[in-house]
Amino acid sequence: MKKVLWFRRDLRVSDSMLLAIEGEVLPIFIFDTNILNALEKNDKRVSFIFEQVLKLKADLKAMGLDLALFYGTPLEVFTYLKRLGFDEVYASVDYDAYAKERDAKIAEQLSFYALNDCYLFEPNEVLKKDGTPYLVFTPYYRACQALYTQFYALEYKKAEQSLANFDYSTLWCIQDGDKKPLHVKLESMGFELLHVNILSPEKALELFTCKVDLYDAKRDFLDEDATSHLSVHLRFGTLCIREIVRFLVKLKQQGHATEPFFRQLIFREFYAYLLFHFPKLAWENYKYSPPISNDKEAYERFSRAQTGYPLIDAAVTELLTTGLMHNRARMVVGSFFTKHLMLPWQKGEAFFAKHLLDYDVSANILSWQWCAGTGIDPQPYFRIFNPYAQSLKFDKEAGYIKRFLPQLRDVPASCLHKEAYLMSHDITEYPKPIIGHEHARKRFLSDFC
Repeated sequence: MKKVLWFRRDLRVSDSMLLAIEGEVLPIFIFDTNILNALEKNDKRVSFIFEQVLKLKADLKAMGLDLALFYGTPLEVFTYLKRLGFDEVYASVDYDAYAKERDAKIAEQLSFYALNDCYLFEPNEVLKKDGTPYLVFTPYYRACQALYTQFYALEYKKAEQSLANFDYSTLWCIQDGDKKPLHVKLESMGFELLHVNILSPEKALELFTCKVDLYDAKRDFLDEDATSHLSVHLRFGTLCIREIVRFLVKLKQQGHATEPFFRQLIFREFYAYLLFHFPKLAWENYKYSPPISNDKEAYERFSRAQTGYPLIDAAVTELLTTGLMHNRARMVVGSFFTKHLMLPWQKGEAFFAKHLLDYDVSANILSWQWCAGTGIDPQPYFRIFNPYAQSLKFDKEAGYIKRFLPQLRDVPASCLHKEAYLMSHDITEYPKPIIGHEHARKRFLSDFC
């Protein structure tokens, strides 16, 4: 039987479940027009994915395989491949609403096999004694710890595979039942080729070795490079989750403190797990109905990094210019968006979805619900981050703020944590705060109750 190996969130050849499948295979990648048509033509993620797909193709060729490239909807691509005699599809799991609907349609056409290559645990593997899913992270984490064995970090080795006969030299546009060749260029799909400055997986792991012991104590500090830089690679599978766990096991054997980072990996699992079991979380509040203002001017000022809150504007500027945002900043921004501005979390989630290089549906949605206080894992609605207190604690010297807001570089750091100064400053290039913190806090709580 001829098997299609559909690469999507696993853009690598090492430790690949797809490459552990024996037989005659057609490795493919689909530039999905259902997704691409909604994106701007200068989307950084498309450039990053395109670059990684070409690397994957070269790596496969080096091992005697290749990668067929398609441009179109997955349903049209697989309808075409079925006519060529392919009858089995293997692909890594994906749990968001679009992915599940897409895969269900493909499964109606061919035999579809979902591989758990993005996560350590299956969604129905970690359940309470009554067979229901965990709703709180800590009990879920303990259950994962109790369940975890070396099996979950086993490396998958390449199987005996023969390459199916196909024209791998071009980008095939599949539309309305017809196919036509395109040049293997990003411009062929109407996108601009941009340089995306991301550490390689190998370099990120190497650097994290020097930081792992301080991860728990330093990862929240905005002007210290204590984070792992692995989120983009986890998102697109350019680095396997199992390889990261094996890396942590080695570090632990050497006496390093690895549990705090492992806990964050399980948080990633937990959010995917929740979205699998409660798909309506993608658009519905699980609890509470917070007040909503839908203030268009407030949203515009937020999206242009013009709120007058230095930490918020620095974080949004980081997102707009690099495609990334520090995790601590994401939490404060989410709280500010939903509570100070009283804008719907769904709109903030969509803003992040548009700009984040490491955008992950489950992590993004559940994090925004957490910030809004509407999600499953407890986060009281009345917890409202004070952006000034947060910047003072996690960016005391304002290094992060001044890096992304150079118009504030000559302002004493202490002033950037004080609302009184920001309300009365005369910096022509920077606005005054859109709303006072205490006024915003009282407004939200009053409207909520």
